[in-house]
Amino acid sequence: MGRAASLAGEWKEECMAEERFVVGIDSSTQSVKAIAWAPDGTPRAEGRAPHRISMPKPDHVEQNAEDWWTAAATALRAVTAEIDAERIDGIAISNQRETMVLLDHEHRPLAPATLWLDSRARAMTAVLAQEIGADRIHATTGKPVSIIPCLYRLRYFREHQPELLDRAAHILSVHDFLTLKLTGQAAASWTSADNFGIFDINRKEWATEILASLGIPLSKLPGLHRPGEQVGAVSAEAAEATGLRPGTPVFAAGGDGHCAGLGVGAVTPGVVYLNLGTAVVGGLWSPTAALSRSWRTLVSPTGEGFLLEACQRGGAYFVNWLLDTFGGGRSDPGIFEHLEAEASRLPVGSGGVMVCSYLLGCMDPHWDEDARATFTGMGPETGLGHLYRASLEAITLEFARAIDQMRAAKVDIERIVVIGGGAGSPLWLRMVADSTGLPVIRSLSNEASALGAGVTAAVGAGWYADFRAALSAMARVSERVEPAMESRAAWQALSSRQALVYEKIKDL
Repeated sequence: MGRAASLAGEWKEECMAEERFVVGIDSSTQSVKAIAWAPDGTPRAEGRAPHRISMPKPDHVEQNAEDWWTAAATALRAVTAEIDAERIDGIAISNQRETMVLLDHEHRPLAPATLWLDSRARAMTAVLAQEIGADRIHATTGKPVSIIPCLYRLRYFREHQPELLDRAAHILSVHDFLTLKLTGQAAASWTSADNFGIFDINRKEWATEILASLGIPLSKLPGLHRPGEQVGAVSAEAAEATGLRPGTPVFAAGGDGHCAGLGVGAVTPGVVYLNLGTAVVGGLWSPTAALSRSWRTLVSPTGEGFLLEACQRGGAYFVNWLLDTFGGGRSDPGIFEHLEAEASRLPVGSGGVMVCSYLLGCMDPHWDEDARATFTGMGPETGLGHLYRASLEAITLEFARAIDQMRAAKVDIERIVVIGGGAGSPLWLRMVADSTGLPVIRSLSNEASALGAGVTAAVGAGWYADFRAALSAMARVSERVEPAMESRAAWQALSSRQALVYEKIKDL
């Protein structure tokens, strides 16, 4: 037996020595992750590095763009320290969306990068809705008027810092900037451009009419590429910084939400992705660019069709805030287990307690930056378990109502694949299944954005004939939760009541 085990181990090592890899880079809001993926979707090596967020004044949320590259290089060096860089067949980048940097002709940042969390351009939403037209912006970009897309910050710069906008030679997303650092040439993908708010989702080109209204020439923006298309190769300088092989192909990927949807296979009819993370983001594939205030319409990460995406800025962030503010914090490692047990004993409706979870304003369906959070229906029997459960119910039902609107638009919906930290909560998974009436499946990979980038690189490198074949090989799932249909009526009744809370209080 000992000899057999030894031979098996030697055989495994020999197979791994011949294995090829692709690297998915996920440059998110707080860190960069680089993961080397095997052809079956198994992570073989990983590197991580943080970068810092600064808030120099109210409403300003910024980063040093050079920190994105420093963190990416650090993460990549950790990967190439574990595996042979000669066996990496390609790289693709997933990026934090609605984040941009302005560069000069020498590719140096002219100012700190502005993040999707930045709200300095609050007043510009009404200005652009008047100048261009809210319906035209929505029809062109797929995004209802809201403060998050870069469009409104660009209009802010035109109003308040026109010299900065005029001096800028390049306006780039994180994807485009890191591509510049890796290859020497900035390149955008359809999905890195998508959430800027200056991209025509139907024509798959920069929206020249919107750019003209901003006084921005097309020359300031990078070339656009279909997902999976090669945009360059790792330069000698980047290879020295990262440990990668010079000439390693770099393929267009894009927005982290897009890549997350790809990573769980939500790019074919019927599959919904749901990220129960700091923000709660969910959506599904559509053959047409269906528009609604109940979602944002995005370009599909495969380049074929579209994604309908609902987004709540305050997801797990809201729950963590509740505990930190009213529950004594999260220092007790058993606090969530305790609250899960307490909340599980309560019926649907949390004993009459209802929550409006708009702590950070509201995206869909109200698109109201001034919306605020509330708790209602409390009595002397109300405890932290009621508030916890009611918070999860509110967040879950916001998503469930978006799904109902998508059903009404005749989009195929069959099952939900869940990722993010909240996917570890059995109670939350049960709520999602019961409130939507759909089976819920937990993804085995909590790094869905990095996996989506890896899948894109695998298609670009020719490992698989297309995205569907790549997903069949690389996307993996875990347990499945079937909906308890006997509770559906109770959830629908609660949803009808809970949805009214915002409407009743918004004018107060």
